[in-house]
Amino acid sequence: MSKRRRGSPRPRSSSAGTEPTQPSIGDRPTPRGVRPKVSGRRSQPPPHRGGPSPAAIAAIVIGGLAIVALGYVAATSFLAGPSPLPTFGGGGASASPGPTRDPDTADCPTSQPPALPAGETRTVTIETELGDIVIKVDGSLSPIAAGNFVALADCGYYDGVVFHRLMPGFVIQGGDPAGTGSGGPGYTIEDEPITGTYHRGSVAMARTPAPHSQGSQFFIVQADDAARSLAGADPGYALFGEVTAGMDVVDQIAAGPNTGGQEGRALDPVAMTRVTVSNP
Repeated sequence: MSKRRRGSPRPRSSSAGTEPTQPSIGDRPTPRGVRPKVSGRRSQPPPHRGGPSPAAIAAIVIGGLAIVALGYVAATSFLAGPSPLPTFGGGGASASPGPTRDPDTADCPTSQPPALPAGETRTVTIETELGDIVIKVDGSLSPIAAGNFVALADCGYYDGVVFHRLMPGFVIQGGDPAGTGSGGPGYTIEDEPITGTYHRGSVAMARTPAPHSQGSQFFIVQADDAARSLAGADPGYALFGEVTAGMDVVDQIAAGPNTGGQEGRALDPVAMTRVTVSNP
């Protein structure tokens, strides 16, 4: 038997039972109570426990503020929108010049007509297949808007024009010869200070958010609850009269089928078959 020279390496085998190799430094067990050091890397903070994280809370707050903001915009801009409404905020008040009537309305104004003097009134009757709507137009409310509405009604401009926008519990809107909420008489009128209060039966001009953007479109307020939204609008909607008879007809028109939402496009619009003007 040959003798192994002292200092020569001991033979190794892959079979079980042989002497294990020396473990590397990284494999050495860490003494109890001592935290290993990791060079070049900071220890991570412990995970957040016991409730939503700060990031989640921030997301919830931001989301809530966004919902509130959208609600405010929808309420204050109701009467304007897609088709400038009374800038009601979504669908149709068109004071923009837009498509105009041309057939037999040669006698209709082509620019802002004379104002109706304060203290003077006119009675405008809108005939529809559902019944008549009678409006008392008052020059003391908004002389320019009142004079404009009377002039357009007197020349037959509104004959055959529909109520194109329906907002049940709020307003009905008409006066656009295009029937879409984007048309007008080919001119706009000047803005005026808002006088009076909005309530069920009030009649006012529709408009876009732009200044001096009222044309031929108007709306009839269906409910007193609409007052807060309308009164808070800027710019406001010029009040020029109120319904003295026929609010039941307004309610029937408002109940008609529509696309819903801010657009409220009437699916089976009721037309103003004939509109006439008389002195009280």
